[in-house]
Amino acid sequence: MTSAVTPELQPATWGRRILALFVDWVTCLAVVEGLVAVGVLAGNPNGLGTLGLFVVESALFTAVAGGSFGKLAARVRVVRHDGSGQPVSLLRALLRSVMVALLVPPLLTFDGRGLHDLAAGTRTVSL
Repeated sequence: MTSAVTPELQPATWGRRILALFVDWVTCLAVVEGLVAVGVLAGNPNGLGTLGLFVVESALFTAVAGGSFGKLAARVRVVRHDGSGQPVSLLRALLRSVMVALLVPPLLTFDGRGLHDLAAGTRTVSL
């Protein structure tokens, strides 16, 4: 992967970030509801199944493809803030995903970055 963070990469807009989160959440909700309907998951997971799937999906897709399913659909990706061009590690992607699930990112932003990006050493940019 040779896409280092450069000044030309613009921070993703809040509109694209919200769209990406919406796409991720609806997709995860549909998958969990489908698993409940076919009997793979028992009972009503009360949103915890959706939240858990969101964390796993977001972390795995970010580490492997540079962004969650929703981010890729919204033309947004996650890059390392250090400018190295290296992919985001699974551990950093998992940290970001857990913080998003805990609703930490909207609390404070610096330089177009949420707290989840600051903690993980990442940056969310538009493609």
